[in-house]
Amino acid sequence: MEGVRQRGLRLQEMGHSVELVTLDDPAAPWVAAYPLKVHALGPTRGTYRYCRQLTPWLLQHASGYDLVVVNGLWQYHGLGAWRALRQLQQPYVVFTHGMLDPWFKHTYPLKHLKKWLYWPWAEYRVLRDAAAVLFTSEDERLLARESFWLYRAREKVVAYGTSNPPDDRAGLSARFLEQHPQLKGQRILLFLSRIQEKKGCDLLIAAFADHLAQPGADSRLQLVMAGPDQSGWVAALKAQAERRGVAQRIHWPGMLQGDAKWGAFYAAEAFVLPSHQENFGIAVAEALGCGLPVLISDKVNIWREIEGDHAGFVAPDTLEGTRATLDRWLNASPGLRTHMAQQARKSFERRFTVDAMAHSLLEVADRLSRAPAPKISPAESMG
Repeated sequence: MEGVRQRGLRLQEMGHSVELVTLDDPAAPWVAAYPLKVHALGPTRGTYRYCRQLTPWLLQHASGYDLVVVNGLWQYHGLGAWRALRQLQQPYVVFTHGMLDPWFKHTYPLKHLKKWLYWPWAEYRVLRDAAAVLFTSEDERLLARESFWLYRAREKVVAYGTSNPPDDRAGLSARFLEQHPQLKGQRILLFLSRIQEKKGCDLLIAAFADHLAQPGADSRLQLVMAGPDQSGWVAALKAQAERRGVAQRIHWPGMLQGDAKWGAFYAAEAFVLPSHQENFGIAVAEALGCGLPVLISDKVNIWREIEGDHAGFVAPDTLEGTRATLDRWLNASPGLRTHMAQQARKSFERRFTVDAMAHSLLEVADRLSRAPAPKISPAESMG
């Protein structure tokens, strides 16, 4: 949703009209507060979020738009859009947002089996008939082919990113440290994401403890674990830190937003995310925008770009890999750390800005407007 919002605002600044169709309830608080025009067609039924209003609304209004973008899979909005746009013979594109990553197949096999039950008559058709299926990295594109053997798509890798961080580095850092005085004068490693199993939080705590157990480890080293506890895991992670004797070095500020979030980025010396699966990682791009080198796993799908730009260290999503990235950073010379911080900002400017994201989508729209419309499959019985 953050990517949709930021891209939409930038396109609007460039003179384009952007509107959002959602299956949420019109009375949802975020609808009135959203900075773009919203058509809320809900409420919906069930976890699949069936909404009988979607297809008729699109049949009436979709032809008034130059580009229709379907964001995400596995709920009714994709199938409802396919039904309407197939009937109108109107091209559309789909952002999968990492939802075809085979990590989910291996980690949640029962959920994957459930998805197979409606893949052939729903998501497969949505992707097959799209004018383009959009991926935010080459890794995401290649991994998407591994989840279901029945797969056809006109694949396209596009830029993705986030807005420029505020430039008051000193002020924001100082305010963050005033709120967390125990971190003043310390060396801070920052994890900022949802606290859940796939993010590798337990690996990070174990690798952090292993590094501190080494002779000569810096006594100023601190780890900030910022983010919402989505699965009730924090208590177990704190117990893990206690057992390893590093609880006093790990800080849990909860979810950080606005100035507090940017202050944490600017107060840190590196960003750490040993995730087991990460399609893009907006927080990774935000860290780069703050000139923060990133220590990530090779399951963060933009790892090739990070490694190629010398903007961070990459290793497998294992304890050994996480320990290796921490050790490489913490044992690096001051000169190398400074160079990598400079490379981090250059990588952001080259690849991960909102401007790049907006222009990339406009290029897709322009190409579709000049190309013959893709042949959309004839109507098929939906049962």
